[in-house]
Amino acid sequence: MSSGNAPALYERIRSDHDLTQELFRQALQDPSGTLSRICELGASWGLPVSRDDVKAHLASVEDPDTKQWLLKARGGL
Repeated sequence: MSSGNAPALYERIRSDHDLTQELFRQALQDPSGTLSRICELGASWGLPVSRDDVKAHLASVEDPDTKQWLLKARGGL
């Protein structure tokens, strides 16, 4: 795993509005499953990350939309 991949993975997901919305809806129901899905996406795109990499990156992002997403999905993240 490479925590250095988390920013690139985040940007790739963020650039796909439909995927972002799909992950957001999933996070409301299954936050832990969403983390797994993000890791799976990273692996399939050649950007492997761990769950901890994802959590650390999301915690460091200063984007208001991401902060709102985290507040709503906080349970499992």
